[in-house]
Amino acid sequence: MGLFELFVLAVGLSMDAFAVSVCKGLSLGKINWKHMATAGLWFGGFQALMPLIGYLGGRYFTDMITHYAHWIAFALLLFIGASIVKESFGEEEEMDGSMAARDMFILAVATSIDALAVGVTFAFLKVAIIPAICFIGVVTFVCSAAGVKIGSLFGMKYKSKAELCGGIILILIGLKILLEGLGILA
Repeated sequence: MGLFELFVLAVGLSMDAFAVSVCKGLSLGKINWKHMATAGLWFGGFQALMPLIGYLGGRYFTDMITHYAHWIAFALLLFIGASIVKESFGEEEEMDGSMAARDMFILAVATSIDALAVGVTFAFLKVAIIPAICFIGVVTFVCSAAGVKIGSLFGMKYKSKAELCGGIILILIGLKILLEGLGILA
């Protein structure tokens, strides 16, 4: 997986965290750098941690199913992407402005579950995990911090569009992995 693909994947994964951050910014109204850093650290940290956990779990199974890795990666990314796309058309959730550790922990876990499955995919594809999770964490940090600011300025206008875009990106990356695995793309 190249740097561009990893960047696109990181942006796609960060869209849930971005959308929640936009809602936080909207709920908070007046924000400061601490709000942005808090969202960035929680979401970026969990978006980096979850792929690592998935990778470590996935490595256990890679030798057994290496021949089918591209199909598994495609299926996981398709499922995650389709779920995010579906969510983008769903009902808007109520979001409070609390930045308390308990609330942020729950949101960080909820928005990074898809990253866990991507970590399993990384194990099948033999991705260098440390640079990948650092990159994903940093991209999510930036997107989340920016989301809080954007939410405080613009509100909910872009939440569903961000989720839709993130879901489509994940589906396209899954399709690319499948086509490469089948030898259709070089």
